[in-house]
Parts: sequence; structure tokens; C-alpha cells
Amino acid sequence: MAQEFTFTVNGVEHTTTENKPLLRYLRDDLHIHSAKDGCSEGACGTCTIHVDGAAVKACVLTTALAAGRNIVTVEGLPEDVREAFVYAFGAVGAVQCGFCIPGMVMAGAALIAEDPEPTEEQIKYAIRGNVCRCTGYKKIIEGISLAAAALRGEKQIDEDLERGDDYGVGKRAFRIDVRKKVLGEGKYPDDIDELDQPGLTYASAVRSKYPRARVLSIDTSKAEALPGVVGILRAEDVPVNQVGHLIQDWDVMIAQGDITRCVGDAIVLVVAEDEATLEKAKKLVKIDYEPLEPVRNIVEARAADAPRLHDSFFAFGNTVELKDNVCQSRHVTRGDAAKALAESAFTVTQRFTTPFTEHAFLEPECAVAFPYKNGVKVQSTDQGAYDTRKECAHMFGWDNEPERVVVETMLVGGGFGGKEDVSIQHLAALAAYKFQRPVKCKLTRAESLAFHPKRHAMDGTFTLGCDAEGNFTGLDCEINFDTGAYASLCGPVLERACTHAVGPYKYQNTDIRGYGYYTNNPPAGAYRGFGVCQSEFALESLIDLLAEKVGLDPWEIRYRNAIEPGEVLPNGQIADCSTALKETLLEVKDAYYAHPGHAGIACAMKNAGVGVGLPDAGRCKIRIENGAAVVYAATSDIGQGCNTVFLQDVAEACGLPLRCIANGECSTENAPDSGTTSGSRQTVVTGEAVRGAAFLLRDAMVGIEAGKPAPDAPVSAHGDGVKIEYDDGRAYQLRTQELVAGQGMHPQDPAAAIKALEGCEFGYVYLEPTDKLGADVPNPKSHICYGFATHVVILDDDGRVSEVYAAHDSGKVVNPISIQGQIEGGVLMGMGYALTEDWPLKDCVPQARYGTLGLFRAPEIPDIHAIYVEKDELLPVAYGGKGIGEIATIPTAPAVQNAYRAFDGKLRPDLPMVDTPYSRARHRG
Repeated sequence: MAQEFTFTVNGVEHTTTENKPLLRYLRDDLHIHSAKDGCSEGACGTCTIHVDGAAVKACVLTTALAAGRNIVTVEGLPEDVREAFVYAFGAVGAVQCGFCIPGMVMAGAALIAEDPEPTEEQIKYAIRGNVCRCTGYKKIIEGISLAAAALRGEKQIDEDLERGDDYGVGKRAFRIDVRKKVLGEGKYPDDIDELDQPGLTYASAVRSKYPRARVLSIDTSKAEALPGVVGILRAEDVPVNQVGHLIQDWDVMIAQGDITRCVGDAIVLVVAEDEATLEKAKKLVKIDYEPLEPVRNIVEARAADAPRLHDSFFAFGNTVELKDNVCQSRHVTRGDAAKALAESAFTVTQRFTTPFTEHAFLEPECAVAFPYKNGVKVQSTDQGAYDTRKECAHMFGWDNEPERVVVETMLVGGGFGGKEDVSIQHLAALAAYKFQRPVKCKLTRAESLAFHPKRHAMDGTFTLGCDAEGNFTGLDCEINFDTGAYASLCGPVLERACTHAVGPYKYQNTDIRGYGYYTNNPPAGAYRGFGVCQSEFALESLIDLLAEKVGLDPWEIRYRNAIEPGEVLPNGQIADCSTALKETLLEVKDAYYAHPGHAGIACAMKNAGVGVGLPDAGRCKIRIENGAAVVYAATSDIGQGCNTVFLQDVAEACGLPLRCIANGECSTENAPDSGTTSGSRQTVVTGEAVRGAAFLLRDAMVGIEAGKPAPDAPVSAHGDGVKIEYDDGRAYQLRTQELVAGQGMHPQDPAAAIKALEGCEFGYVYLEPTDKLGADVPNPKSHICYGFATHVVILDDDGRVSEVYAAHDSGKVVNPISIQGQIEGGVLMGMGYALTEDWPLKDCVPQARYGTLGLFRAPEIPDIHAIYVEKDELLPVAYGGKGIGEIATIPTAPAVQNAYRAFDGKLRPDLPMVDTPYSRARHRG
């Protein structure tokens, strides 16, 4: 007789005869989804629960070990505790992507039950096993402290904050997704199960063990004979066996006889009725390989006798033949750098290297697909629904009818660029269409680490010059990127690294050469900072060396060269009225000078929007449904909070309370294409589209109050940030805060006015032209706008980072609650890049697990001071907001390097840095 294991879950007794991880029992058998599966290795803490009152990771506890124990998940917490955490985490801005949050709640609740008045250090210790990649922990620590105060009765829960009666731009907006993320009620793709999709099947790929090997034979006969196997797909089952974000060079599956390009290449896709059968079947697939010598790095890729990884690729409708392993190259020039450097009073030259780094988002990739209409629907975690649709449609051969693929973006558990490429969405879609069954396809954490694109490793040499007074004269540099086995976004990332290598300063002589090389390493692609982290690390470290030669201190040389409104950036673009780099320098000046020998400083700029002449439209439609303005824009909120920003934009334009505004489904079927979540573009580009649509709605609301009838057809318009042009020929000029028109005021009774517009729809497209790279104009406009920042890093006497001052020009601060957490999270990610994070490879094979990536934990964080600068004069776009997502992480690494050089005189040009307390601890670990 099978042994039975009995335990209590949230007050209900359960018995099972199956001994398996408790996490799987909670999720698969009881359908409790607040316990998230972030790693199944006990390393991330997303599955934290209470066992007999103690915080425990459910993935490391089995049903056998749980026998006789009392188990509580977020669903089983007392109501007052649940409400305290919803309020506290929302009030301080502790929630971003939300995937770690239920685990953080459980860790915090266990501490509060033990000690109702915990100290900051106690809170840090209590969540030491829980990773947050978004917030930098500070807001979570504040949230747990506030929840404790609320439960003690010392803080009153402010119900008005969540209700959002005053929800406009610049207001402390309670994020729209806080409640469902804190309580674990929101659905990420892996939370979809057979209750949502009856007949759900499961798919997973058998992947290459070798980075470079010829696939000699594939034998799936034993696996196909296993009961419960739905079927197995090979390369020959794929209509078009290549995908790719911009360049179609990534094989969906490697065919028999072909050569693998990296560890993790899919060979076959197995589909089974349940996950246990799936794992058995994968082990029965027999693949014979002929291992080949891999191309390990840039040096080997450049060798004359190096094997070519790709003979050609398909991009933008054309086949491109390749003669070597150069995937992409860029050459950015202005003026005469050689002459300027030759005539400079001082120059410095230095080589810098930076490693591959892993995004380490908490949610592994997952997608559910099912037959839908005459095609397939995909519910996924990604950064752009229309991009995923495009790649899947290309795979099916449906380039001319992409609407046959419908993509819905669910909650996204972090991205940071790592979810721009398709990973499993196309595989789920393929299986669902082939077998006409709903299919879930997800990556294990090990597969995720090995497979999705990383931050590019860089090897670059930079030369910077200045005159006798310290004014920069010219820059020459060569940037070499390892893009791994596939292109991903090599071209745009390389381009951004080159265009931003100049920094936010005023000089006009540059010669920047960039090359991205194919190797047999796992691919590299988009990552927060998008290439700028690499080149700015080099430039800002170089500036300190140059300052020493001139006889200026690092703050002074930056202030002397800092760009100001009306001046010309090194790319030729005229800095706009909102430019506030000097203001950020002034904000950190006192902190910098207060710590001589212990402080490092660095500046940065980062574009908002795609720019460089490429089409980059923001699109939005607002439909009145059940008395509410429902915002439809196919934009992924990956934790940065754009869905909340959009509702703030509508509230500001129309005078509506939050109860009258909502977000609609983010899907290619119901929402217009508003581009990918990257390039710090959503607040600006889609935000302006939302504002434009909201102005159309507001005019109709005012018209209703004036006795005019509701529109009998959708109202649509477009604009460029300066004016709105209606389809009927009207054109209104825009100011930063208001539409200049006959009806320029908010309606007197917005809630009543909007009800009279039930069923009406208002659409707006925002497109502001930019100039292509190398445009032959005196002052090309490369991007809509730029954000600027200055970070100062302070070391204590032991050489550890004790404080970081992060001053940011993000234009108008749309939500003061959210921006602080964005800055703090970016700073900590930049610190990890500088000091502890690495992604080691051995002959192109990844060596790290999630727990060995070197991620900072809560007890290790410094005191981060998030400072934001707002000028009176702002851009007339999106209420003046400029985005914060990417720039927050860029200046930290060079500021850390410069702090250590001030501390001990050593330049550390390679990341992660050596000879620091952090590197010593890393090597011991």
C-alpha cells in the first residue's frame, strides 16, 4: 500500500501518495499560484511559504517532509495582514514586475509575526534568501516596515491612495497592478493550467549538448512509443525553419546533418499529456553528434581560418551573404577625430573589457498556445506582442497574413531586454497548430540561463583628448562585441554603444568603429542600457584619467564639458530645452566633495525611443466600456509601470478618477501596435499616443456637457508632439500640459460625461520623425529626447560601497512613487555589473547556476539616494516625461570604478572588477 502524506494547506487538510516537491503539489494539484516557480533550486525565494509559521522555500521541501505540518500561502494569510501588505507595498512602490512579491510578503509576514516591530537590519536578514531584480530591495524593506506599522496600529491604511480619486501626472499614483501582484492573483503564463485550458499539453525541446557539433542522427522511436506522448516535431515539420528579431538567422530546430551553433539549440520538440511523461520521453530521444571545435571568442572569430557560423542570413526581405563572422558593424563619425587628437594638449588611451551578463529576471520564459480561429493564439511573457506575432507568423510562412497569429501579453515577471526575442513562444505555437491542442512550453531555469540572449561581452580601446583647459576635443574608439551564435539585436545594440560612446558632452570630433562577431557562445542581445553600459563604462573611466593629466578634479572636468540646452551634442543633435545634465551634477556635488579619496563619479545619457530614422510610432485607442475609459495599447509592462503611467495620462487630460479608467487587454487582436518595450520609449512614445487619444475623449466629454451629440464613428487623429491633426482637417497646437483649443477645460462632471459616450472610441497615432544614422544634415535629430544622469558612489574605509547618490533628469516625473524604485533597482543592477556578476563560460558552455550568478542580496545593499531633477521648461511630448528604465543602471559601474581608483589608485578596466572586497568574496564562493 502506498504511503500517504497528510498536511494542512491554508486551513484545509490534504493527503497525497506522491512524494514530490511541495511547490509542484501546491501549483499542480491545488492550483495555488501565489507560490511562484522562479528556479526550482532554492536560490531565488519566489516560492516562499510558511511551514509551521516559519518562512520556507516550497521547492526544496517535499510532500513527504511536509507530512503533519501546517502550510500557509499568501491566500491563507489573515485578511488584515493581506490588506496591510497591499497598502504598504503600493504606498512605497515595492511592486514592479511582481514575480518575487508574494515570496517577499511571506518572508516579511513571518518576521512580523515573530517580531511586530522589526528593524531594518532584521528585515534585510529575513529576506536574504529572496531575490528581487527590479527594486534594489530598498522599497521592499520599506514596505515590510510600513506593513508592520499598520498591523501595530501605528499607521492608518490610506484607502484613498489605492482608490485614486486624484490620479494625474506627477501625483503619487498607487500602481494599477499592486493588489493582484501582492496577493498572487495576477496571471503570468505559467499560472495558466488545465482549469483555464482543458486538455492542456506540455512541450519541451531536447537541446544540443555541444556548442558546435554536427547532428549525425536523431532517433525518436522509443519516445514516440511512450504512452502519453502526443507527438514529436523536427526541423522538417517547421514551415520556415528560422526566426529572429530583426535578422532571421536562428534555426527553430537543428536538422539532422546540420551543425549546432550553441549549447541549447533545439533539436526536437516533444509534446506530452503531462510533465512527468514529457521528461521521460525527452530522455528516450537518442541523438548522435560529431563534436566540432567551437569558436570561443572574438579573437577566434576574427582569425583567417575561423569556421563561419553563418553563410548568410535573411533580413528585411533580403538575403545577405557573409564572408566572415562579422554579424554587424557600425561606423559613427563627425568632424576629424584624428586631427583633433593629434592637436590635443592631453590624450589618454585604454583598453576595456566587459563580460557577458545574465538578466536574471525572476520569471523563466513560458508561453501557452492554442488553436484559434484560422491560426493560433499565444499567451506569453515577452516585451512586444507584435514582435512575437511577426516572428511566429514568419515561422509559419504567414508573413502576408500575420493576423493568423494572435499574441496576448500576460503579466511579465521581469525582462530587462532578455524577453525581446522569442524563446518558447514560437515552439508553443508550432505544437498547438500542428496537434490542434493547447500547449504550455516553458524553460527550466537552467535552460533559461543557457539559452536567452545576454548582455554583449565587449573588448574595446578608447582614446580621449582635451585642450589645456580640459575641454574635450575628440574621441577615437573601436568597440568589439561578442554576439554569440545568433544576431538577436546585435545591430541596434552595437549602434547604441557607438552613438553613446561619446557621452553627454560638447565636442564634435569622433571616430567610432563597432563590430559584432558571431561565436559559438550563447547569443547576446538587448539588456538594460542596450550597449551603453559597456561604452559608457569605458568613457567615464577614461575621463578620470584625463582629468588627472589636466589637473582638474573629476567633478569639475565633467561640469566644464557637460551639455546644456541649445548646445550641440557630439552626434550633432541640438540639446533640447529639458536637458538638465548640469543640474544632476550640482545635485551630487556636495556628496562627492564630502568624501575625498572615497568617492567616484560618472555621468550618462540615454535615448528615449528607437530614433535614427526608423519608424517608431506610439498608438492608442480609448474605448468607453461600462462607463470607463479603457486604454488599449499593445505595450508590455515588464515592471517599469507603463500601464499605470497611461492611466495617469488619461486622468490628467480628462479629469477622471481612477475608477473611470482601466487598461484593456494587451493583445494583437484588441490593441494597436505601440512597439516593443525597449529603448525607454513607452512613457514617451506610447504615453504621447495615450495623451492624444485622451484629448480627443476630453473634447467629446466637454461637447456632451455643451449639448453636442456623441460621435457616431470612431474619432481618430495623429500628431508629432507639437500638434494634433484630426481626420476632419482640424489642427490644434500643443503645449506641455494642455491642448490649445476652444474646449480647453476639463468637463465639470467627468464621470457623468463619460457614461454618455458609452461605446465610443478615440484613437491616436504619435510619430515624430528622426534622422537616420549618418544623415547629411548639419544637426541631425537622432532621437526624440535624451535622459541624463550623474551617479556618485561612496566607499567606506573597508572599500565597500556604503552610499550611492543617483541624480536623474527624466523630464517630468509622472509617478514619484515608481521612479525611486526604478532608480534604486538600476543602481543595484549596475553595482552587480561592476563588482559581483559574471557569467562564466568554458569552451562556450555556461557554468553558472542562478545561485552563483553573483546577484546582490538585501543585506549587502548600500544606502541609495534617488534624486530626480525637474526643469520648468519641458518637452511638449507626454507631459514632458522622458523615461527612466535604462539610464538608471548606466552610470553606476564607472562610478564604482572611479571610486576604487580614488581609494587606492588602481585602474580596474575589466568587469567584474578585481581586488575589491566583493571580488575576494566572489572567489571564495
